[in-house]
Amino acid sequence: MSIKLESQLVGVAGEYLVAGELSLRGHIASITLRNSRGIDIIASNSDGSKSITIQVKTNSSGGKNWILTKKSETFFSENHFYVFVSLGSIGQRPKFHIVPSKVVANSISAGHASWLSGTKKNGGKRKDSNIRKFSDNSEQYLETWDLIKL
Repeated sequence: MSIKLESQLVGVAGEYLVAGELSLRGHIASITLRNSRGIDIIASNSDGSKSITIQVKTNSSGGKNWILTKKSETFFSENHFYVFVSLGSIGQRPKFHIVPSKVVANSISAGHASWLSGTKKNGGKRKDSNIRKFSDNSEQYLETWDLIKL
């Protein structure tokens, strides 16, 4: 059974869980204030000589799909990552999918273009929207913390 929380609490839980995982791996992880659009965590190595940014997306369903926006198609860099968190059930370890931002940008852009080229159930043309979806159904990025090189 999945966890039932308000969406804001789901997001906050995901951020703290990711910060905790980074800390367990010997990194310094700071959760940003809500005014840092697109960046939820700034992480660095222990001497502060290298840092990265992370956007955390969390679902409480235990699924492998997360909702993003159009902005994610153009907001990427070598040192920016997404960590997609799937909470699942209380007492169960969350699942973490660590994905470079460029991979996310390419995936959601291609996925949205494919969706947009399809038709509605009634055969009509689909209208564009700002909603994008990232999926890791094959679990290619499950627990790939080694992609974060600090």
